Amino acid sequence: MPGQGSVGERVRNLRLSKHLSQAQLAGTELSDSYISLIESGKRTPTPAVVRLLASRLGCLPEYLSEGIEPEERLHLQVRARHAELALLGGDADQSLAWFDEILDAVDNDPELMKRARWGRARALETMGRGEEAIKALEELREEATRDRGRTGWLPVTIVLARCYRAAGDLGRTLALGESALNRLADLRLLGGEDAAEIGRTLIATYLDRGEPAPAHELAERLLAAGEPDASVMITAYVEASRQALEEGEGGESLYLAEQALALHAGGDQAKAHARLRVTAARTLLPSGASPMDAGKALELLSDAEPILSGMDAAECRIEMARSKVLLGEPATAVRIADGVLADLTAEPRATVTTIRARLMLAQALIADGDREKALTALRAARDELAGLEASRATARVWRELGDLFGTAEDSTAMMDAYRKALESAGLRSSPQHSDIVVNLR
Repeated sequence: MPGQGSVGERVRNLRLSKHLSQAQLAGTELSDSYISLIESGKRTPTPAVVRLLASRLGCLPEYLSEGIEPEERLHLQVRARHAELALLGGDADQSLAWFDEILDAVDNDPELMKRARWGRARALETMGRGEEAIKALEELREEATRDRGRTGWLPVTIVLARCYRAAGDLGRTLALGESALNRLADLRLLGGEDAAEIGRTLIATYLDRGEPAPAHELAERLLAAGEPDASVMITAYVEASRQALEEGEGGESLYLAEQALALHAGGDQAKAHARLRVTAARTLLPSGASPMDAGKALELLSDAEPILSGMDAAECRIEMARSKVLLGEPATAVRIADGVLADLTAEPRATVTTIRARLMLAQALIADGDREKALTALRAARDELAGLEASRATARVWRELGDLFGTAEDSTAMMDAYRKALESAGLRSSPQHSDIVVNLR
């Protein structure tokens, strides 16, 4: 690895390779004792001294100060951008490999290291390696908390809250999520993409905890604050960036300015608010929801669907099918769920979204009076779900599967699904308690 070690070590190695004494390197401007202190690591040279030493040692100042030649640094900066593009394009494995390569090659470039560590943490989250992602993000959050003049606390907290929810630590999710939302409110950014993202996490967490009232209240608050005009939000982000800078929050100020630039370049604000509408619609669709609430949910979903694609669109249409069941239109719900599954057949393996689509199809078929087809859909969902890694997310799906097997009057399959729900949540059921239906939250 080129340039490994400290500034002093690089100075000493280059001096010896050129057969120079410390006095010869010092010249008339410096003293040989000062060169000795630099080489021993007891003094850090100023930028002016670094430039002077670099000229005498025949290297560039960047090499002495950072241990990386400018061409290599440029290569790593480009690789970091490529890694970020790979992550955005859905290739988290390649993204992680490139971020690891950057971190292996860099030891004295704080900005590039921070960028690579941030990207690596998000790649780990995307790959479902939640514990590793949380560890990496907690380190970044602690650093940001200690030095908020240089490091952005807000984006790390938003992603970390999402990771804690996936891990099932709902208390930690709420603590982090609410602190991030409060900061966004203080910056007058409740209409932006960041608020939509952390809002979705908080709403889903309230629903996980069986608290529909705060979930619905927050959804209403964020939907009311949503700003469809990108130019308005660009101005809001710029003003928030200035406010953060005045408060000494340099890292946060830089992040907010970058968000304004992203919006100016046509960022994902519309998509973020569309995803928020889908999450808000879920607050209106508990079992037994009124036709009025189902109709309101369908309006939100119909507004969101044209903007979404991929898994986001599939999740939206699943909730549209749920709305149709509650509105007394099960045949329409069956067609919607069938369409979702047809679109997802191109996926190489089953996902939680695929399984949720099968469960929705089964629910619609039960409502439409076709019990046998519903059982077929439920058994297919069970087989796919068995192939997924156990987690709190799969535990919730196992529980929903058990509920639907019960509705379809297959008590054996129902109890097996409930046992699997317990196991996925890290619990074990005993034979004498196999008749307990657990409401996992």
